[in-house]
Amino acid sequence: MFQKFNLFPYYYFILLTCLLFTHTIHAQPIHYCDSLIQSGIKAMWKKDHVKSLELLTEAKNMAAKNRWYKQQFLATNNIGANYYTMLDYGEALNYYLESYTIAVKKLEPAYEMIVLNNIAILYSKEKNYEKAYEYFKKAYQIAKQNKDLLKVGLYAMNLGNVANETGELRQARIYFNEALPNLKTQPEMYILAQIAIAENDLLQHQPGKARNTALQLYKTTKDLNYNDIGISLLFIISKSYLEENNAEEALRYAFKIKETQPNLETKKALFELLSDSYTQQKEYPAALRYKDSVIANEQRLNEIKNGKLFENSRVKFEIQNYKNEIALNESKLSNERKIFYSIIAIISIVVFFVLWTYRNITIKHKQRKLIAERNEKILVLELEKEKSDNLLLEEQFKERETATLLEQEKLKNEIELKNRKLSAKALYLSGRNQLIEEILQALSKIPELPKHISLSNHISTLKSHLKTDTEWDSFITHFEEVNQGFLITLKHKHPGLTANDIRFISYIYMSLSTKEIASMLNITPEACRKRKERISAKIGLSENIPLYDYLSTL
Repeated sequence: MFQKFNLFPYYYFILLTCLLFTHTIHAQPIHYCDSLIQSGIKAMWKKDHVKSLELLTEAKNMAAKNRWYKQQFLATNNIGANYYTMLDYGEALNYYLESYTIAVKKLEPAYEMIVLNNIAILYSKEKNYEKAYEYFKKAYQIAKQNKDLLKVGLYAMNLGNVANETGELRQARIYFNEALPNLKTQPEMYILAQIAIAENDLLQHQPGKARNTALQLYKTTKDLNYNDIGISLLFIISKSYLEENNAEEALRYAFKIKETQPNLETKKALFELLSDSYTQQKEYPAALRYKDSVIANEQRLNEIKNGKLFENSRVKFEIQNYKNEIALNESKLSNERKIFYSIIAIISIVVFFVLWTYRNITIKHKQRKLIAERNEKILVLELEKEKSDNLLLEEQFKERETATLLEQEKLKNEIELKNRKLSAKALYLSGRNQLIEEILQALSKIPELPKHISLSNHISTLKSHLKTDTEWDSFITHFEEVNQGFLITLKHKHPGLTANDIRFISYIYMSLSTKEIASMLNITPEACRKRKERISAKIGLSENIPLYDYLSTL
């Protein structure tokens, strides 16, 4: 029987190539997403919020689609930072909370601490100190669990500042004392913690102590402009003098603050300080003038905030347009993908058809070759028979004087001839069965077969000429002699197995390959593998236990 042409590996190779090609076209590298985030952050520092939000939104969508959780967190967190810079605290909080969810579910605690701190600062700006304390506390506890001493110091300082604002001065002092030793490696942060302690002393009505600390820091700090350290120290010194009813000194340091040209929010606090100082000196016209400056400054702040709100609305509008453009581009890309997949499908069908045609041609060629080989063998046998007959006649004529010897030689030749005939007949019967099976397979494919009763009768006759299972019975007898007790144990453990199943299992037990078994059973290797899987399932084997290993234990 010829070996069937296996089309599956070729078709699988083509399909795999198409899929890899498609993936190469559409995949976007992760470093491109990182570059979008970096560019978005740079644009944010340059206050180009529209460009920053466009870049970060693109990075966020790309990261979410590819499940790059770190990039998704960074893009979302920095979108929130953009809105924070634009004073849109509500929108900023939404994005901070979204990035917090990503950090909790998908990333390590370091990312969770970052966004918790951002949320707490946001609540502090809104003077919602209860919420600010809650989120600072969460960040502080995570830092302690991870033994990150620097972060412990930073978050403890933030907790102390919130406690100062809410009047919990003793608790604030505890946090500041914890923060100081952990911030020694960061000089700027260490100075900020000392300023917070001085403010705590001032709130506890210890103006002298607070002023001494502030004056010492003012003299020794190299960079007074960092985070407005110099302004904060001057405020503490001025307020300490005011609390001691020394309005003259309070005014002197207040005017030093004015010389630094502070921002509007600082000016508001400065004008209130000047008004209080002049009130203490009973110079009411000057006090009223600075009160008016406070009101005017507050109006100016409101105008700026309103302008920021308008700018935020414009930015949101432009970002929405940008999102619409992204959606339109994705729709266009989806259509292009459909066209691409259609082309790939058509190419696959054409290639499949070509391979199928080639397979049929190969099968026909093998059939013709097998028939020619059989005819050649039959001709050789007939020639040998004729030659033997001629030799026998020649011997009869030559050996008449020795009749007994001639008779013996004749008998010997007849036995050899019968043996050759028996061998030829056995070979012929084997070939005939294979040929009948091939003819039956070819006839079964004729659509009009049921209509031809005569042809159906001939097919039945052909089937009756096929060999019976006597050879299988002989095989079973021999197999039992070699492998005593195997079939009895198998039938006892698995009574549901059929005769064909037992026959297949016997070949497996003899370590025959799938290809050899398929040839003996006259089936394809693929059908052989499927039968093996079905029998494994029938006897209740799990997928990780090979059938041969199980049979070896019986």
